[in-house]
Amino acid sequence: MSQSRIGVYLGLAAAGAGGYYLYRAGGDVKGAKQEMKIDADKAREKLPRGENAEKAGANAGKEAGAVVDEAINNARSKFKLDEKIPELKENGKEKLEEGKKQFDDLRQETRDKISSEIDKMDRSVEQKTAEAKGTVSGWFGGKK
Repeated sequence: MSQSRIGVYLGLAAAGAGGYYLYRAGGDVKGAKQEMKIDADKAREKLPRGENAEKAGANAGKEAGAVVDEAINNARSKFKLDEKIPELKENGKEKLEEGKKQFDDLRQETRDKISSEIDKMDRSVEQKTAEAKGTVSGWFGGKK
């Protein structure tokens, strides 16, 4: 269910702005409205109009594009990703194979230890059973 959350974000922004102006006005609603009007008028005065607006928008787009292109080029030249990706991939394969080998070795070692301990316990139980049979022939008073 992918719904747009623009309404939620706009509502949060409006609530935040309202809270900011109320705080600045000391809780006075009329004072907060007056400050909002003053700030809106100042922002409106700074906006370019007509042909100037088109030129300003085109210039801003060019500058933003140049900044993004420069950032991409800097990242490519600094990190040399095109060269490092195959190298990183190969190193990852080697590390994976090494990890698998270590896991297999550890699994076999653990399996051997467990088998060894089980064998010791079986021998001990068999020995104790043989000793018990030799001393007592039964539960109800049988003779040796």
